[in-house]
Amino acid sequence: MGSAASIEPGQWVRHPGREDWGAGQVQSVIGARITVNFEHAGKVLVNAAVVTLDPLDGPPAPGWT
Repeated sequence: MGSAASIEPGQWVRHPGREDWGAGQVQSVIGARITVNFEHAGKVLVNAAVVTLDPLDGPPAPGWT
């Protein structure tokens, strides 16, 4: 079970089941709903009650996939 407690807007994350989406920057967190703008998937609404996003240390390096 996921948690939105440690995720904040502006943070960079990765969806553990969709590595093809690339890195994403958190746009908003409202309860368990997290809106993330992913490099290769665009804006996606993630349910943190179902998915635990992997936090990244910062934005991806150029050419990172």
